[in-house]
Amino acid sequence: MNVPAPAGIATLVAYVATIPAANLAVTHFGAVPVGFGHAAPAGVYMVGLALVLRDLARESAGRGAVLAAIAVGTILSYFLADPALAGASAAAFAVAETMDFVVYEPLRKRGLLIAMLASNAVGLLADSLLFLKLAFGSFEYLPGQILGKAWMTFAAIAVLALLRRRKQASANA
Repeated sequence: MNVPAPAGIATLVAYVATIPAANLAVTHFGAVPVGFGHAAPAGVYMVGLALVLRDLARESAGRGAVLAAIAVGTILSYFLADPALAGASAAAFAVAETMDFVVYEPLRKRGLLIAMLASNAVGLLADSLLFLKLAFGSFEYLPGQILGKAWMTFAAIAVLALLRRRKQASANA
């Protein structure tokens, strides 16, 4: 069995930590503004971050570790969510993260940023649709859910692109 390097372990821990953070945010803050007059359940930013961290964990820790982290995250999501949201949270997490993983895997050979954009688009849509339907029986927050998660994806990709550009510049210097 391959043990992930410290960076891989740190990324996995950060990824799994987004689950209780998202559930706590929803429970304690309710809906928050995400821009353009839209609101979403407060966990939206943590879920958006989870999608990005899942992809980064895949790169640094491998497929097996990420699949195990998805399982751990699903269980945590169920037990750490407000009882009224537990099933919705766990189901949305399991389905969305698995869909993200399935899209990411074949695209990663085309480049990290392309794979992240495509897989996160699928993951954030699946998470939003499933969570809102199961938790609230309504798609009222759908535009806000999509927007909030997209903000996190775009912010992370911008940071990764900047880091990559700086690394290439220093390698060429």
